[in-house]
Amino acid sequence: MLVKLFGSAVYGVEAITITIEVNVTEGLHTHVVGLADSAVKESIQRIESAIKSNGYFMPRTKLIINLAPAGIRKTGSAFDLPIAIGVLAASGQLPPENLKDYVMMGELGLDGHIHSIKGALPIAIQSRKEKFKGLLVPRSNGSEAAIVNQLEVFSFGHLREVIGFLRDTTAFQRVVVDARAGFHSALPQTDLDFAEIRGQVGIKRAMEITAAGGHNIILVGPPGAGKTMLARRLPGILPPLSLQEALETTIIHSVAGKLAGNTTLMSQRPFRSPHHTISGSALVGGGSIPQPGEISLAHNGVLFHRLSHRLQRAPVVFYPRGRHEPLPMRLL
Repeated sequence: MLVKLFGSAVYGVEAITITIEVNVTEGLHTHVVGLADSAVKESIQRIESAIKSNGYFMPRTKLIINLAPAGIRKTGSAFDLPIAIGVLAASGQLPPENLKDYVMMGELGLDGHIHSIKGALPIAIQSRKEKFKGLLVPRSNGSEAAIVNQLEVFSFGHLREVIGFLRDTTAFQRVVVDARAGFHSALPQTDLDFAEIRGQVGIKRAMEITAAGGHNIILVGPPGAGKTMLARRLPGILPPLSLQEALETTIIHSVAGKLAGNTTLMSQRPFRSPHHTISGSALVGGGSIPQPGEISLAHNGVLFHRLSHRLQRAPVVFYPRGRHEPLPMRLL
């Protein structure tokens, strides 16, 4: 029996919908095709353990799993959940009628527990764009994905719950988040107050100009002069994040897996302080599979970067400003 269901892959700060085809035929062995990396191929062992631990059986005939489009590399363990559901549906243990309406992602433990994933917010944005009825995500990612309106988001903590939902979609409540109200009620709070700085009149004036105009600033001085102390207090005099800036910042941190559990929109400007020995790729980001670097993680906030010994470790504070086209506000 052949079944089709849908997952998603994150590239950069955007998501691409992936069609997962599972076919149980005559023969032996399990094949995962579609340019899947080792983490995806290893998922078969986790999936088999999770399925058996919950009273279902793993087919002992030939099992073919295709991740389309085959020209895009699939990475990570977040495809565990859709592949497991596809195996159950293809072997006749789960009705396949509701599979076409939902995008689902999640990493499975050996006992069937569902662990968090990266990029739940861009996955939700893409799912709504392609007019899927809903999105199934791990429980810790539910609030993050539910920021996007006009999309039913359901969060689960165990494989049994997902199976029960697909048997009866009315038995579970969707995750509801009022992103606008929650964002406006979350006032920025910081323990580092710019007003605590005593003296340093000249550099304080320079940092105020930096904050007002979104400029870069270089701080040069011996250890203990107060460079780090000043830099850590710079976010406190920046204007609060707008709703648009909060959405952009949250997407980047979601892709990088830096959001705390059950986080909705970030309400504070980020402050990043990488070590001075950081590599260029870790600072700038990119790679064969694009990932955000420290510069991207500091978007709409402050990047405090110490230069190398040859430049006397002169710290540089950047205030990155986005230059790309803003996301449409109707996503909220």
